[in-house]
Amino acid sequence: MSEVKTNALLDVRHLQVYFPIKKGVMRRVVGHVHAVEDVSFTVGRKEVFALVGESGCGKSTTGSAILRLLEPTGGEVFFEGENLSLLSEEAMRLKRRDMQFIFQNPYSSLNPRMNVWKLLSEPLKVHFDLPPAELRERVEEMLNLIGMTPDQLERYPHQFSGGQKQRISIARALITHPSFVVADEPVSALDVSIQAQILNLMMELQQEMELSLIFISHDLNVVRHISSRVGVMYLGSIMEMGETEDVYRHPAHPYTQALLSAVPSHDPLNKSKHIVLEGDVPSPANPPSGCPFHTRCARCTEECRQKKPDLQATGPDHFAACHHIE
Repeated sequence: MSEVKTNALLDVRHLQVYFPIKKGVMRRVVGHVHAVEDVSFTVGRKEVFALVGESGCGKSTTGSAILRLLEPTGGEVFFEGENLSLLSEEAMRLKRRDMQFIFQNPYSSLNPRMNVWKLLSEPLKVHFDLPPAELRERVEEMLNLIGMTPDQLERYPHQFSGGQKQRISIARALITHPSFVVADEPVSALDVSIQAQILNLMMELQQEMELSLIFISHDLNVVRHISSRVGVMYLGSIMEMGETEDVYRHPAHPYTQALLSAVPSHDPLNKSKHIVLEGDVPSPANPPSGCPFHTRCARCTEECRQKKPDLQATGPDHFAACHHIE
């Protein structure tokens, strides 16, 4: 089955990513790191869908596997009804003009030996056969969109601030006019004073270019500001998913409740109690049986230890993976 009828631009089904653990002189595989375990969600056209969770929960790996920057171990990813896992390497390369990735750290994602002109013109040269005049026009148009000027085209990454570097990274991802972008913590490496500028720029470009966006972050305030739907990940699995405001106002899963209780409030009258989770996150190389969260959950029962819960509806377009939803 190579195609599927769906209204969503992106349809991720039961995605799995395992990394082999090798030991000894012969480098034999002795186990696997379960980085992403049975993740499913959709992203609509012109929608911003966020993935949140603690560091190491599998957010970035999920984003990379969707674009096949990492090859998935299992599952399927449909883009515009086409199964990406069945595409050849060349077909996938052509598909990437419509699917792009904004990396977390602009200091390492930009080639220090390439000036801005080369960084922005290279994707156009790879994916399109444009005459020099049109190539120049497209690059200058994108520079204008990110608030930079043509006289900066000959400069190299080390000559820019962190915020300017990230603007260049965003421009490089959007220069081919994709319909879908994965943004992997695009502001986490920047000063707080610059983060708002980059977020506002991304929101403006998302509206202007009608982009579908997966926004990966551990900053819950940023996610609430930028996304329409959110998926909460823990140990490679989605624990809760739904419309952002509904999830934030009425969290159903105990892990989501704990995360949101830790978000600082600007309201001095807000006396909500901070939920402290006991213990550490289990190793993805040896994940617990049953519910991934049961080793730290106050509601844990024998059913939680034995059986992994499925996502079940708790309201309109709101789902949680818990056996004991209050």
